[in-house]
Amino acid sequence: MRVFLDENMPRPLRHALAGHEVSYVEKEGWKGKENGELLALSRGVSTSS
Repeated sequence: MRVFLDENMPRPLRHALAGHEVSYVEKEGWKGKENGELLALSRGVSTSS
């Protein structure tokens, strides 16, 4: 299972999810992005016009 942790989730939570593909906002360089944009980015969809 793929799991994406946003800025409001504690990064140490990723250790509890061992065995799953875990990424988080800071790792991807998406800090400060809004929810809709984060969703699109996590799906690999471009949000630029």
